[in-house]
Amino acid sequence: MQNVTFHDHKQQALSFLDAVVEGLSQENKSIPPKFFYDERGSELFDRICEQPEYYPPSVERKMLSELSAEIASLTGQNRLLIEPGVGSGAKVRLLLDDLKPSAFVPMDISFDYLKTVATQLAAEYPWLPVHAACVDFSHSLPLPDEAPDSPRLVFFPGSSLGNFDMTEAEAFLKLVREVLGEEGMLLIGLDTKKPEYVLNAAYNDAAGVTAEFNKNLLHRMRDELKIEVDPRSFDHHAFYNAAAGRIEMHLVSRRDQLLHLNGFCFEFEQGESLHTENSYKYEPEEFLDLASKAGMVTVRHWLAEEGLFGIYLLETTALG
Repeated sequence: MQNVTFHDHKQQALSFLDAVVEGLSQENKSIPPKFFYDERGSELFDRICEQPEYYPPSVERKMLSELSAEIASLTGQNRLLIEPGVGSGAKVRLLLDDLKPSAFVPMDISFDYLKTVATQLAAEYPWLPVHAACVDFSHSLPLPDEAPDSPRLVFFPGSSLGNFDMTEAEAFLKLVREVLGEEGMLLIGLDTKKPEYVLNAAYNDAAGVTAEFNKNLLHRMRDELKIEVDPRSFDHHAFYNAAAGRIEMHLVSRRDQLLHLNGFCFEFEQGESLHTENSYKYEPEEFLDLASKAGMVTVRHWLAEEGLFGIYLLETTALG
């Protein structure tokens, strides 16, 4: 296929082994959520997006579908479109015909999954150059040399910014600002604060898909790092921490147990937690203040009915 290229930058990132050793050595054990996303984890996340309790994907897709022409009128066409964490690419498909980008750079941490998605996109849009980059986007946002030198648009849907704490979120937005350069724009989707019962249900779906997604971290530890761990010995636990404004996901040990890895021994007591993910929720004024600190100003923002979800279009300000 002539309109797709692949680039592997993941070797620059913290390895899974290093992250597990570092995370399990802490008093409050934690591992970054980016390590959910091997091929199986990416597929499980796609299934989460189909669960009725998990409202963000359907709400955001509806908004993007309805706003696509308006967004294109504000951004203009022929931009270099960059999507960190492309996943299945379902949302960008809602925009491509209106945006008519000069090229598309999908980024994902799972190379096998990215290759499948990028190949599908290149086949569906033969007019579109696709330069797929396997990247840990929390670490860097390298662009392929083949990418055209046209004004840039970063597309960051799915409330993925919520996985960063406030300091990390500001740092990531500053990284995006550097990549965007002059005349750059950011289109981002973010979940909003709302009643706890709505948020708690979204991360505890009745089918148990989110629980399996959370436990995929244990499957990776067992299969890739050869840790003798039984995923059934941990329970999925997700809840809204109102004081911090975030959903927290944990894996809670059902019993006292020891995990062995390369000469290390990590002890879990019954009821002890491995913190696997945060998902911060933003009121519009909170996010717009954060974006301003990162050197971006609002072009327009939209809220879904009942304030369920927000989409923001920002543009870069002059670098000081």
